[in-house]
Amino acid sequence: MAIQRVSPSTLLAIVVLAGLAAGTYWLVQRTLPSDADRAPYVKQHIPDYYADDMVISMLSPNGTTQYRVNAVHMTHFEDDQTTAMTMPAVRAFTPDQPEVTATGKRGTLNADMSIVDLYDDAVVVRQPGPRDPEMRALSEHFQVLVNEDIVRTEKPVQLFRGASVMYGDGMIFNNITRAVQLLGNVHGTIQPAELGGKPPPRQSAAPTAPSAPPQTKQGSKTP
Repeated sequence: MAIQRVSPSTLLAIVVLAGLAAGTYWLVQRTLPSDADRAPYVKQHIPDYYADDMVISMLSPNGTTQYRVNAVHMTHFEDDQTTAMTMPAVRAFTPDQPEVTATGKRGTLNADMSIVDLYDDAVVVRQPGPRDPEMRALSEHFQVLVNEDIVRTEKPVQLFRGASVMYGDGMIFNNITRAVQLLGNVHGTIQPAELGGKPPPRQSAAPTAPSAPPQTKQGSKTP
């Protein structure tokens, strides 16, 4: 049987290739981070996504829309999963009840979408019903508690109900019972019609007596 000889040039090529492979492996191992250098990634309060003309619907247990959140622009943050909103609007839909809308120039939405905070010229409007006039509340901050169906503020608030106006240091509005509670130093003017009174009858023969002056009431008020 003939013996095949390997030429010196072939042996040299094999040695060179083996050296290149060993050098490459050594470089890769040197550049890879060690287990001590592999620190866990810490999330920061930086945006991880954006959206324009955002619409979020929150459903009730029976599957109907309970709240709807609209915003011109939103920014979501990776660390706490909160959402910052520009020109937000929150609408509450309650069967057989007038619609309630809360707006602000800016707002935030928490991670599980259970709390909406509205800031800067915030307004809460309850549409008029069959027996109730429109209710409008103005403040610098309103907080919507979605699960409790409550709108509240710890800031000074101005409340309009029909022709009546009230002021308070805070407010709690229960969207289920439709009751409004003003907090702190409460004062304002309630028109007689809002108290269930009737204006005096007009007389043609004699001058009509001046109507009773508006009444001022302290404490909470239920529209």
